[in-house]
Amino acid sequence: MSSGTGVPVWVVLPTYDEAENITSMLAALTRVFDTNSIDGTVLVVDDGSPDGTADLADRFAQGDDRVRVLRRTLKEGLGPAYRAGFRLALDAGAARIVEMDCDFSHDPAALPALVSAADDADLVIGSRYVSGGGVIRWGLVRRIISRGGCLYAQAVLGLPIRDLTGGFKCFRREVLEAIPLDEVAAAGYGFQVEMTYRAVLLGFRVTEVPIVFSERVHGVSKMHRRIVIEAATLVPRLRLRLGRTGRRARRPIPSE
Repeated sequence: MSSGTGVPVWVVLPTYDEAENITSMLAALTRVFDTNSIDGTVLVVDDGSPDGTADLADRFAQGDDRVRVLRRTLKEGLGPAYRAGFRLALDAGAARIVEMDCDFSHDPAALPALVSAADDADLVIGSRYVSGGGVIRWGLVRRIISRGGCLYAQAVLGLPIRDLTGGFKCFRREVLEAIPLDEVAAAGYGFQVEMTYRAVLLGFRVTEVPIVFSERVHGVSKMHRRIVIEAATLVPRLRLRLGRTGRRARRPIPSE
């Protein structure tokens, strides 16, 4: 496993009121960089957190130049935060760009597997719904909403990818350069569906690697009804606006 050795890897970490998690997450990610010889940088994209998340990230960055902080004044949602982070990472020369949550629902220890899989794929999805993946500390309703949402998006968009709403991903820079980021409409978790759909339509190779998703321990979940409704209504609009996968799309790489 190459684990990204010698390849500039940027982890884009959007935050809003993550003071309870940010320092621990930054420490965990930099340890993963060290242990796996990853040429890594963490970019914290903070949307004006009133709890001082950005200040804590800045304090960590003073002692480790692999951490950078992008302060945004408005809470605009996940999509705009990621787009801003992607642009900065691309401008800085990142070869692999990872997106993940700050609340430890995505295990930093899984990062090397995603980065390594990008040696053979253009977009790697940390998947809860392939063999070896799963979720813990979720109730039945949350499981139904998540799994049902993925199946719904699969059916409408004609994609065989099992975890279309997952937010732990590794992009090769070529994918983000090819996607017109200014045209990506979704602000909430529908952003994950749209980015994967656009990548497939452009013919990029997609694979899924198993991860175990854990509900956050500290802080408040950002999932709420408006986000679910946005994602549900976005899917048919994507199909109408962008079309269905066809000849241009390469068949996704089979998951293990």
